[in-house]
Amino acid sequence: MSLVKGYFVTGTDTEVGKTLVSGALILKLRAAGMRALGFKPVAAGCYQDVQGRCLNEDVETLRIASNLEHDKLDLCPYLLNMAAAPHLAAEKQQLHLSLETITKSYQEVCKHGDVVIVEGAGGFLVPLNAQEGLDDLAQNLDLPIIIVVGMRLGCINHALLTYEAIKSRHIKIAGWIANSLSTEMPLLQENIQTLKSKIPIPFLGCIPTLPESLQKPVNAPYSIEALSFAAQHLRLPTP
Repeated sequence: MSLVKGYFVTGTDTEVGKTLVSGALILKLRAAGMRALGFKPVAAGCYQDVQGRCLNEDVETLRIASNLEHDKLDLCPYLLNMAAAPHLAAEKQQLHLSLETITKSYQEVCKHGDVVIVEGAGGFLVPLNAQEGLDDLAQNLDLPIIIVVGMRLGCINHALLTYEAIKSRHIKIAGWIANSLSTEMPLLQENIQTLKSKIPIPFLGCIPTLPESLQKPVNAPYSIEALSFAAQHLRLPTP
């Protein structure tokens, strides 16, 4: 496989499976012999573990997939307490989310791996501050984008809008992934076919609803078993 420097994983909305997909992609890349790592520009919402550490479930999923211990590498420069839009959660903590800080943190992670999977926060146009958003970050990092579509009512419109927003910024799109979420939607295959006909980019697979034994607990990361299950249903983009 040709070496790529990474992918930017965005979603059609929040809670559509970006973290599950990002972790699964890291596992597939590592299985292909690459040193793959995860990176999260900003994470909103923390919980405390048994050791009293303030953690975020998305970042911890990326850490598990990357096979990293806590003190080895910082995978997220901004860990915010409140589970809210990042720029608003940052304001509550009197923080300014800086594109420059995020980029420097990403570049540091890149020094330790061959491929970095960058997981966005919410959808593609989520603001970081009054002037900049995740779309600006995606342009700066210049990584091919993978769109995660949460397969639920309204997903066709959300997917088409996301595709158009990325396309208008002239950013390469590596493909899209369908995620079935916790409850499989009616006419799932028909919806997938509609999206295939409307979005001229590679379809990289559909993750079925996770078995009950692999469902993620509240305030906890995905297990390696859940990520492995998801990885079985995906294919890596063609570099």
